[in-house]
Amino acid sequence: MWTVAIPIWEFVLRGAVVYIFLLVLLRLTGKRQIGQLATFDLVLLLVLSNAVQNSMNGGDSSLIGGLVSALTLVGLNFLVGLATSRSKRIETFIEGRPEVLVHNGRLYPDVLMHAQLTRHELETAIRAAGCDSIEDVHVAILENNGSITVLPRHS
Repeated sequence: MWTVAIPIWEFVLRGAVVYIFLLVLLRLTGKRQIGQLATFDLVLLLVLSNAVQNSMNGGDSSLIGGLVSALTLVGLNFLVGLATSRSKRIETFIEGRPEVLVHNGRLYPDVLMHAQLTRHELETAIRAAGCDSIEDVHVAILENNGSITVLPRHS
């Protein structure tokens, strides 16, 4: 249970090679974002799901084992959804809170940095909302789902 079949450095190297390969492959397809996920977020999810596969099934590759694992994950997802819909505290813990990025034309760079957003991503959302610059924004909010809501200033 505690011994590994290959050296630790090889785990690190293999993980790095797979991550870089998938990142480059997805960038070559011309997709900067897949849905609301940035490419590096998607790569991380793909690699993580593969990394934890064996720890979830304990080496069991039976049909029943796979079905039980799937049922467990779907059931837990349902319970978390139910809990977040009934408790504001649990919702805040699981989903976080919206964050104000811009208010009355004033950018909050510390919030931008904390949210790991680039200025380019913010400016893209600002332009998509029909604003020419940050000064034209009444409020820009990073929503829980990762989208940015921009409300223009009224002239």
